[in-house]
Amino acid sequence: MANVVNVIELVADAETGWVDAVQNAVREAAHTVRHITGVEVTNLTATVEDGRIKSYRANVSLAFSVESEDQRAQARPAAQQARM
Repeated sequence: MANVVNVIELVADAETGWVDAVQNAVREAAHTVRHITGVEVTNLTATVEDGRIKSYRANVSLAFSVESEDQRAQARPAAQQARM
């Protein structure tokens, strides 16, 4: 079976640095996206206030595997499968 990957674009920020901004993007996406396989940083920017960096911003492309029907069936709770 072929492996299919989907890619989404995200923007996240952090007050402590670009690495933390990227980590925030991955961490937040992981709450709703399963099977994350990689992240590509596409742009790094920052906001400046009074001559100092206030927040670091990272634009990222996040890759994740698309589930096959077999994988979706295995992920369903037993109660849901019993009703089918």
